[in-house]
Amino acid sequence: MKNVSVIVLLVSLFVSCGDNVTNKTVTNKILSDEVDPFIGTGGHGHTYPGATVPFGMLQVSPINGISSWDWCSGYHYSDSIAVGFSHLSLSGTGIGDLADILFMPINKEVDLSVYPKSRDSITYRSKYSHDNETAKPGYYQLFLEDHDVNVELTTAKRTAYHKYTFKEGDEQSVVVDLGFSLNWDKTIETILEVEDEYTITGYRYSKGWAPNQKVFFVAKFSKPITGKNVFSDGVEIEGNLAKGAKTALQLFFNDSDSTELLAKVALSSVSIENAKGNLEAGGFEFETVKTAANDTWNNALKSIEVESSVDSLETIFYTAMYHAQVAPVTFSDANGEFRMENDSIATAKDFTAYSTLSLWDTFRAEQPLLTLIAPDNVSDIINSMLTYYETKKILPVWTLYANETNTMTGYHSIPVIVEAYLKGIRGFDAEKAFEAMKNTMMQDERGLKYYKEFGYIPYTSIDESVTITLEYAYDDWCVAQMAKALGKTEDYKFFMNRSKAFEHVFDNQTGFMRGKSEDGKSWNEPFDPKYSNHRVQTDYTEGNAWQHSWFVPHAVKELAELHGGEDVFTSRLEQLFTESSEITGTHTSADISGLIGQYAHGNEPSHHIAYMFNDANKPWRTLYWVRHILDTQYNTTPNGLSGNEDCGQMSAWYVFSSIGLYPMNPASAEYEIGSPIFDKTTLNLPNGKTFTIKAEHVSDKNIYIQSATLNGEDFNQTSISHQAILEGGTLHFVMGPNPNKNWGIKK
Repeated sequence: MKNVSVIVLLVSLFVSCGDNVTNKTVTNKILSDEVDPFIGTGGHGHTYPGATVPFGMLQVSPINGISSWDWCSGYHYSDSIAVGFSHLSLSGTGIGDLADILFMPINKEVDLSVYPKSRDSITYRSKYSHDNETAKPGYYQLFLEDHDVNVELTTAKRTAYHKYTFKEGDEQSVVVDLGFSLNWDKTIETILEVEDEYTITGYRYSKGWAPNQKVFFVAKFSKPITGKNVFSDGVEIEGNLAKGAKTALQLFFNDSDSTELLAKVALSSVSIENAKGNLEAGGFEFETVKTAANDTWNNALKSIEVESSVDSLETIFYTAMYHAQVAPVTFSDANGEFRMENDSIATAKDFTAYSTLSLWDTFRAEQPLLTLIAPDNVSDIINSMLTYYETKKILPVWTLYANETNTMTGYHSIPVIVEAYLKGIRGFDAEKAFEAMKNTMMQDERGLKYYKEFGYIPYTSIDESVTITLEYAYDDWCVAQMAKALGKTEDYKFFMNRSKAFEHVFDNQTGFMRGKSEDGKSWNEPFDPKYSNHRVQTDYTEGNAWQHSWFVPHAVKELAELHGGEDVFTSRLEQLFTESSEITGTHTSADISGLIGQYAHGNEPSHHIAYMFNDANKPWRTLYWVRHILDTQYNTTPNGLSGNEDCGQMSAWYVFSSIGLYPMNPASAEYEIGSPIFDKTTLNLPNGKTFTIKAEHVSDKNIYIQSATLNGEDFNQTSISHQAILEGGTLHFVMGPNPNKNWGIKK
């Protein structure tokens, strides 16, 4: 017996050691090393590779100088020309703006008198190679071949740091061009001033996607300015101050003492004085700031730790975690002030104001992810939205630099607020939030007039009527849940009744949601479910009937009944994924990308659909299609995203789905169960507890759940509540290559 015990002990030790080899221990790993910011900078990802910190005010990044859809962030991996480095960037949006306050280090005097008509005529541009380019969380490096200058960038929350290394003996110079603009952006008024031998200040007023954007800045250099050429609207002027629609200057520095020139830059939406208040004190400790930025990212990434024997999966995951925390961005200054779109100055008291709120996208998975990893940010985001509400007494749709852009459909600040409240996040005035939601859904703008009159939006009233009807129905359901939580019975009944609006636009003959006329009977003809017309003369937003007919996340069972029952419903769901990927029409939406059949993972309206099998008693089909999407729509190359990143949504889908969870209906405060790809996931929750997800035997073949336990008890359901996760514990799956069609079935 003694020998048997020894053998058992040795076997146990061997197995334990083997587990440690297969599943890397992540506790001591530098998770920021797993991130590749170049993922998404190619294809239609529209991400930027530059330096930022989690939810930071600044995104200091290279600018290629091309105004085109795939250059919405200012950068695209296919390019090899740089025109400078800006301090504000958009991550993965489908519209281009920002790229404000452009700096470019060069080694020669250039002519700034003629404003360039194209990138080819920009005198300070330079070639570069990806072979001499580096991007890491909080750090970016690029060698400018035409100027023999190595550029390094890093940033703190409100201050960017530049480090330029020139060739020995070369002239050391920096161009600052406030007239430069990209995509929708256009300057209205700019000012540049050399305040002293180390400091320049100025502001840039512009209109574009953000119709009233005002950016103030201050920059300090590590060396005294020894010369300057100042230009205003193409005219070189004397003195230290230039004012005009387009101002630019070239600064010269002493090259005898060192080949290095450092700068630090801060911005504000309020004033130059506030920009100075945002500028970090001290010197130009570039390496110190770089290390601090990396440490900040490493801590942010540790909120969810995954273990896998497949390195590429960890790279994709932690890059997704990174992209999910670059937006929204800090907007309030160090003193709490920030500019509203009507030019009034608000003050964030006891919260940080955020902007770049891509709510049509982020309410689906990005915001739910933040409720798990950064709940304090969520309450600050809600307080920001409630402040923006005060301008027109309507909640935000898509906020850029505190400007309401009215981009996309619905009012999806509403599910963000309701989800947070139902998940126990406070830190905001719930009664005020309910008043804002109710007032927003009872006003007449953006099709609500027709929605209230007909119970749906007729296709003869406004474009995209079907999508807008479906999204208002969901927003109504969310308002109803908040009313219920606050004990407002009549409001609950009213908005629950309106949330059934999807029934009006469902055509049981075709199985699709369709444009309906004012008579309540006739449909928009002719009808082709594959037809797409981008944003005009269409019933659907950036898609077609195949992609938009499933947006009823609050009433999946009712939707299945409309189809004729679960079998018909799931059969049509299957057809979505297996139908040919042809998109018909002459002006199809470029946003329809990442196609699997007619399912379009590259755009957000499809993101919840694979999880709908769970509520129709075929959870193994959710497992199959979710794993297929994970395997085919993400990779480690610059083309690693199948569509616009959209401020973290594309990545948040991956974060959730890869660990086996997804918020199909965010405001339900529940997560659908999917097919985890990691051996072990540890959620390090803000309350100090941990929730662990283990997937025994998981592999690229073993994608189906055979059985599950939660804290040792049998777990046979296809969803789990947010509260259960917050309590901590272990969700343990046993995975296999064939579906267990009894697991998760609702009797």
